[in-house]
Amino acid sequence: MTKVIMHGCNGKMGQTIAGLIANDDEITLAAGVDAFDEGKNSFPVFTAIGECNVKADVVIDFSAAPAVDALLAYCVKEQIPCVLCTTGLSEEQLEKVQEASQKVAILKSANMSLGINMLLKLLKEAAEILAPAGFDIEIVEKHHRLKVDAPSGTALALGDSINEALDHEYTYVFDRSQRREKRPQKEIGFSAVRGGTIVGDHDVIFAGADEVVTFSHTAYSKAVFGKGAVQAAKFLKGKPAGLYDMSDVIG
Repeated sequence: MTKVIMHGCNGKMGQTIAGLIANDDEITLAAGVDAFDEGKNSFPVFTAIGECNVKADVVIDFSAAPAVDALLAYCVKEQIPCVLCTTGLSEEQLEKVQEASQKVAILKSANMSLGINMLLKLLKEAAEILAPAGFDIEIVEKHHRLKVDAPSGTALALGDSINEALDHEYTYVFDRSQRREKRPQKEIGFSAVRGGTIVGDHDVIFAGADEVVTFSHTAYSKAVFGKGAVQAAKFLKGKPAGLYDMSDVIG
C-alpha cells in the first residue's frame, strides 16, 4: 500500500486525485496540505507542508509555484519522494528541483497524461525528419480562463522535446507583435489561448511548402492527469534519489 500526502488537496486536481485514490486498493491518502481548508476531506489536512507530521511514502504536488520551495525542503528533510506536477516554476526553482533530486527522488512532469508523454516521443522523430526539410514549427495551446501561467508547462515540454532532437538550435518566440520581419526558420513559436472551461488542448504544427502536419492532443477532463499522477506515485515509492519523469513510469 502506497501512502500519499496530497499537496494542494483542495484544488481541482487535488480533489480529482483524492477521488481516484479512494477507488484504488493499492494507494491511500494519508494526509493533505492546503492553505484553504474547508473541512470537507476524510483525511487530516494541514495548512502548510512544514506542519505535516503524518508519515507517508510519497507526496503528490498540484499546488502553486510559490509553495514549491517549502515542499522541496520538506521532502529532502523527511526523505519523502515527490511527484511534482506544479507548473510555472522560475529558473531558480528549477535549479532547486535539480538540487533536491540529488538527495531524494523527484518525478517532475509538466503533464501527467499518457497521451502527452507518448506525443513527446513522436515529436522527436517528426522533428528530425521535417525540420531539415524546411518545415516551420508552431505550438498552439488552449486552456481554461483560470489558468495563470502561459504558455503552459506542457507546451514548453513539447517544444523542449523537439529542440532536443534538433541539438537545441531553435529559439523560442512568445510574442511577435513588436517584430516586423519574416519568420526565421530556426524558431519555435508559442501561442496561448485562455477561455471558458477548456481542460487542455495542444497542437504542434509543422508547416512546410504546400503541406502541413499537425499533432494534436485534447484532454476532456482532469482525470487523465490525475490517473498519471497516481501511477507515478506508485512508481516512485522507495526509489533512490534522482530526477525522474513520466517516461520512466510508462517504460
